[in-house]
Amino acid sequence: MTTAGPALILVGPPGSGKSTVGRCVADRLGVAFRDLDDDICDAHGLAAGELVVELGRERFQQLEVQLLRDVLATFSGVLALGGGTPMAPGAAELLHSTRVVFLDVDLENLLKREGLVPLHPWLLPNPRAHLRQLLAERRPIYQAVADTTVPTSGRSVQDVVEDVLDALAAAAS
Repeated sequence: MTTAGPALILVGPPGSGKSTVGRCVADRLGVAFRDLDDDICDAHGLAAGELVVELGRERFQQLEVQLLRDVLATFSGVLALGGGTPMAPGAAELLHSTRVVFLDVDLENLLKREGLVPLHPWLLPNPRAHLRQLLAERRPIYQAVADTTVPTSGRSVQDVVEDVLDALAAAAS
């Protein structure tokens, strides 16, 4: 593990708490926070979900991996990846030299998260079926790229933040 790049990268499905937990962890560590989905929106003028529809998944993933490569080379804070970023060809290899935590959440808790479906219109018309499939497909990838898994289902943000910080401290020792 090298010291270059982000202090921590958070991965997980949409609604797992990457942005919320990431901001809190960054604040506790005294470093900046970045959300790759926000960077994509800033760079291309559309939200990630809209950009996938506009460009197609393959082209979107190419842009996403290039942006990830650029961010990894220049950013030293806490980085939240888009839910699909680790699935993009070439993304997993870029994550090997960083500390990665998978924020795991179960289907029932995902469905309770306010605003998840409006933010991710590709979940319609059946959010439950789409999320079940998404979790089944992505969980093994998240686990493969992560050094640690922290469950978020039914837990307070502060409890999750403490577990993430504990995992980071354990990795450093």
